[in-house]
Amino acid sequence: MKGFLEDANYSIGLLDEGATLADVIDNCIYEHTHTGKRAFYVGDLGKLVKKNIQWQNVMAPIKPFYPVRCNSTPGVLEILGTLGVGFACSSKSEMALVQDLGISPENIIYTNPCKQASQIKYAAKAGINIMTCDNDTELKKIARNHPNAKLLLHIATEDITADEEMNMKFGTTLKNCRHLMECAKELGVQIVGVKFHVSGSCKELQTYIHAISDARCVFDMAEEFGFKMNMLDIGGGFTGSELQLEEVNHVIRPLLDVYFPKESGVNVIAEPGFYYVSSAFTLAVNIIAKKTVEYDKLLPSGVEQTRNDDEPVFTYYINDGVYGSFASKLSEKLNTIPEVHKKYKEDEPLFASSLWGPSCDELDQIVENCLLPELSVGDWLIFDNMGSGTLGEQSTFNDYQRPLIYYMMSFSDWDEMQDAGIASDTLMKNFFFVPSCIQLSPEDRFSTAA
Repeated sequence: MKGFLEDANYSIGLLDEGATLADVIDNCIYEHTHTGKRAFYVGDLGKLVKKNIQWQNVMAPIKPFYPVRCNSTPGVLEILGTLGVGFACSSKSEMALVQDLGISPENIIYTNPCKQASQIKYAAKAGINIMTCDNDTELKKIARNHPNAKLLLHIATEDITADEEMNMKFGTTLKNCRHLMECAKELGVQIVGVKFHVSGSCKELQTYIHAISDARCVFDMAEEFGFKMNMLDIGGGFTGSELQLEEVNHVIRPLLDVYFPKESGVNVIAEPGFYYVSSAFTLAVNIIAKKTVEYDKLLPSGVEQTRNDDEPVFTYYINDGVYGSFASKLSEKLNTIPEVHKKYKEDEPLFASSLWGPSCDELDQIVENCLLPELSVGDWLIFDNMGSGTLGEQSTFNDYQRPLIYYMMSFSDWDEMQDAGIASDTLMKNFFFVPSCIQLSPEDRFSTAA
């Protein structure tokens, strides 16, 4: 490993057996209450280790290539790089981040379906040759700017239960694959494999069967043109659930054994992003404003009013929103619910509430309707499963402050890394000991990636 860790301003706290992640959150909230009440993340990097062990136990020998766009924070990239995970990059900045980790170009793929010519040239200069393509315009652009490129043809999947619009946007048809191969042959561009993607929201695992069968057809087609195919990318869509991972493996394993057996020399890879990082990060936000609103204005359209008119209804504004950590809320449902940090009685009344970000923009709604005890300005809310799509480049809209990040790992997880021989000396420099029953000070005990 080189450069990146020594330059990055972050450290990882090692929790002894008496300390928990909840203790870290409590102590951070205590400190932030006295120093500025800024939103912050606590990242349990040990969960990345556990997820990788789970992946190896269930999905090996399929090699994971982590999509950097999911979470590009230095602690995540460093741990995954140390674990031997490859990286799927969608931009020049992501490729540069990963290269600074010392990752070899062979372990990086360029997956943006709509690449800028300048960034293709950057990939060529950096020796990053494997990239995806799904149309002839993109193919010609690659041929002009990266003569040594090795292409994965991105084929569409027949996923009728997931996001149909997204499936229409990216991926080519089997029929068009022949046309792309003809073009590639004329342009002297190598085609070395196939990629497909099945959405995590897809409930029909038969989609994988169709996709792998289609991929085999493309491989057979490539033989006619003299292309030497050696890679199959089954994409992402892994939710993080061990059950879903096992179900997917149960479906795809027999087909891979038949269509792409070990002796074929085809390397099968995947792009698990959400799988690795979602559950590893918890976000703490602070309530900065509060007001009482009319109940009928809070209800979603078409929902009947069933409450007592005398009960108050609250709108809370928090110090993070869709122009920051909740950016994914603009395109999909929030996959976590808020938890009140302060203690309250079990029989304490709950009130209809909504949560909004700090921008005062009409799009900046985090939670449309939920039940919470009455809260006050200065109280804290906790959101679990906030590790994916929340920690990349964020907006500066309305003077937005990026949340601080506190990385943690248990001693048991650290021991597993050492036992596996994957804990580098450079990585060890970023760890410090966090004993139990002690107040943590951000100034003294944490370096943060802000």
